[in-house]
Amino acid sequence: MVPFLRILGIETSCDETAAAVVERDAEGHSKVLSDVVLSQLDEHSAYGGVVPEIAARAHVEALDELIEEALARANVSLAEVDAIAATSGPGLIGGLLVGLMTGKAIARAAGKPLYAVNHLEGHALTARLTDGLAFPYLMLLVSGGHTQLILVRGVGQYERWGTTIDDALGEAFDKTAKLLGLPYPGGPAVERMARDGNPDRFNFPRPLVGEARLDFSFSGLKTAVRQAAQEIAPLSDQDIADICASFQKAISRTLKDRIGRGLQRFKTEFPVTGEKPALVVAGGVAANLELRGTLQTLCDKNGFRFIAPPLSLCTDNAVMIAWAGLERMATGVQPDTLDVQPRSRWPLDSKAETLIGFGKRGAKA
Repeated sequence: MVPFLRILGIETSCDETAAAVVERDAEGHSKVLSDVVLSQLDEHSAYGGVVPEIAARAHVEALDELIEEALARANVSLAEVDAIAATSGPGLIGGLLVGLMTGKAIARAAGKPLYAVNHLEGHALTARLTDGLAFPYLMLLVSGGHTQLILVRGVGQYERWGTTIDDALGEAFDKTAKLLGLPYPGGPAVERMARDGNPDRFNFPRPLVGEARLDFSFSGLKTAVRQAAQEIAPLSDQDIADICASFQKAISRTLKDRIGRGLQRFKTEFPVTGEKPALVVAGGVAANLELRGTLQTLCDKNGFRFIAPPLSLCTDNAVMIAWAGLERMATGVQPDTLDVQPRSRWPLDSKAETLIGFGKRGAKA
C-alpha cells in the first residue's frame, strides 16, 4: 500500500507565481493544505499579453516569499514535506528556470526528492484530485497555446486524439479581444461583452465541423471576425457585443461537433460496463461559462459525466503540480536527478505526429 505522502508544489510556467502543499493518504484521498497564487496581470495588461522578461523577473522577486507562505498556511515545516514538485515545462523558459532551479535548490538543501512535472500533466490529473476520477477518461485541454483532445489512460499514459492545426482556442480569444479593443486577458473580456450581444447577427465559420478527424482550427474564424469588424467600422459597443456573442456561438458549435465525435469514439473503444464515462475540461479557457454549458449539455446527451475543476484550479496553480508529483510518487515513478532541464515544449503524447510548431525546441503539439 502506498504510504501517506505530502509534497510542496511550485508553478512558474507563465504569468502566475504559485506554491502549494498537498497531501495524499494511503487510499488515494487528497487534501490541499495551502494554495498561494500571485497573478502578474497588472504587470502585463498594458502590453496586451505576457512579456517573458517581465514574467521571469516577477517570479524571481516573489517565489521565495510565496513558498514560505505556503508552508506557513499549511502549518508544516520543510522537514515534514516528503518531496518537491516543480513545473519543468512547457512554458516560458525564463519562468521555468526560476521555478525549477528553486525546486532543485530546496531539494538539495533539504535532502528531498525532486519531481520535474509537465504542466499539462498537472491539468490532466486535476480531476482525480477534485473528483477522485478513475482511469481512463477523455480530456479537453484548453491551456495557453494548447487545444487538444486527449485520452488519459493513466499517470504518464496519454494518447492525443486531436489537436489544433493553427491557433489554439485561448489564442483565438486573446487575438479577437485585441482586435476589438478589449482588455487583456481576452477570454474573460470577450465573454463579458457576449452577454449583451446578439449571437445570430454574424454567421461565422465553424472550422472542421463535419470532418471525421478530431483536430481543431481557429485561424479562419479569427480572420472572419477581423473581416466583419472592418466592414462595419467604426464599431459601436453593440457591434462589439454582437461580434463577441457570434464568435462564442461559433466556438460552441465547433466544440459540440469536435468533442461529440470524440465521445462517440471513446464509447466505441471503452464500452460502458458500470459507472458513466467522463469528459474532463482543463485549462484556463475552461473558466468560460458559455463553453462549459455547451459541454455539459453535450455530455448529458451522450451519457457522459462532465467534470470541470473549480475556477481556481482552471488557471495556472501549484496545487495541480503538487498533485501530479504525488500521483507519480504513488505509482512508483523515480524522482528526477538534479541535472534535469526545463523544456519550453513538452507534449503529453510524445508519440503523436507533430502538426504545428516543431523546431529546435521540440514539438509544440
